[in-house]
Amino acid sequence: MQKKTELITNKDGGIFHLNLLPGDISDKIIIVGDPGRVDLISSLFHEVRVRKENREFRTVTGSYDNNEITVISSGIGTDNIDILINELDALVNIDLQTGIKKEDPVVLSFIRLGTSGGLRGDVPAGSVVLTETAVGLDGLLHFYEGYDWLLDTALADVLVEYLEWPDTLSYPYAVNAGAELAELFRFEDFIRGITISAPGFYAPQGRSLRLGTFDNEINNKLAEFSFRGRKICNYEMESSALYGLSGLLGHKALTICAIIGNRVTGEFISDYKALIMDLTKRILRLF
Repeated sequence: MQKKTELITNKDGGIFHLNLLPGDISDKIIIVGDPGRVDLISSLFHEVRVRKENREFRTVTGSYDNNEITVISSGIGTDNIDILINELDALVNIDLQTGIKKEDPVVLSFIRLGTSGGLRGDVPAGSVVLTETAVGLDGLLHFYEGYDWLLDTALADVLVEYLEWPDTLSYPYAVNAGAELAELFRFEDFIRGITISAPGFYAPQGRSLRLGTFDNEINNKLAEFSFRGRKICNYEMESSALYGLSGLLGHKALTICAIIGNRVTGEFISDYKALIMDLTKRILRLF
């Protein structure tokens, strides 16, 4: 039995932050950051049966080619992913009235459709990156028990030594994508590799406005890093938590990002709607 302060519901019985009822979601869920992108993607649906929103969490559930899909916005950052994944899991695996966990867990499949910045010259704006491994600089997964079996500890340890990572920052953790979901896109021309999930947009991604960064060479170092033939492709801010929490809860997760800027060349696509729509159609066709 969950305490009311741990499993919080609204007056209508829906889960607290997402404002959703158990029947409102599909077992196939596309996650985006921007609430406006929910409307963009769901415009491709042939039918919509649920449309709800609360705070930054906007949800649409509908059908595409007789395949039911939920699209939901997370907002920015691993802290929002912490809310999103835990509450989506609770919708299908906990009785919200009694707080009792269900005996036969439901497995959800998450695809994060994001935008991102390329870290190498060969990850140009306009390309697409499929995140095989997410490296979290955020520390969120360290607050949960029993995650060690999920991690690619060798990758994290080599990266820490290579970067001379300071003890004042959270120890990076590396988590692999859901192999079954990644296999769905084996014939797509996506760039595959490692993604860095940063706990912020500016200094944590090597940007300096009025404040300097702890290491002004970190982006160059990340771009040159290689581990067992895998290279770091891009920065974003959600995948480490998505992969980590999904793995702990028994769900499947994959991130596919449209690259809208390149940190090496300075190239940036300001109007990336067409890129997102094309990527959405490719995902919906195979998901």
